[in-house]
Amino acid sequence: MRYFRLSFIVIAITLVSTSAFAQALKSTAPKVSDRVPNAVRTITITSGDDMKYSITRIIAKRGDTIRIKLTSTGTVPKIAMAHNAVILKPGTIVAKFVEAGAMFRAEDFINPALKPSVLAQTKFAGPGETVELIFKVPAAAATYPFVCTFPGHFAAGMTGTIVVK
Repeated sequence: MRYFRLSFIVIAITLVSTSAFAQALKSTAPKVSDRVPNAVRTITITSGDDMKYSITRIIAKRGDTIRIKLTSTGTVPKIAMAHNAVILKPGTIVAKFVEAGAMFRAEDFINPALKPSVLAQTKFAGPGETVELIFKVPAAAATYPFVCTFPGHFAAGMTGTIVVK
């Protein structure tokens, strides 16, 4: 009879603790409605001493969130050759934007008067460095240019587009 009571007590404690454990899990688990519908998509781009992006066209959906990771594979010292990615609003005249920023080293070669044209940007990456940005894709379907603002890089072809459908 003692074993029966002991077994009953063990089973009762197990049921209560399992039920409490299950309840605790339910209260901390994210609800389906709380989960992020679109995961952040990472695009890895490299650029070296040739002043070219390895990826120049990115297709994105409206409202997506993308992470752009830019790695410099070059060997020239950062003071003389660094790379960034600056995403601009559609309609920005990229050549004029880059030219206007050439004298603004302290502002990452972006003219402060034209800063409203910038949607997102990375810092500069030197040899072996990786920089990144996280970008919420606008709701408007359009083509968004991105460019390296280091002097001479745009002229060498360091530009690309994000096509939002």
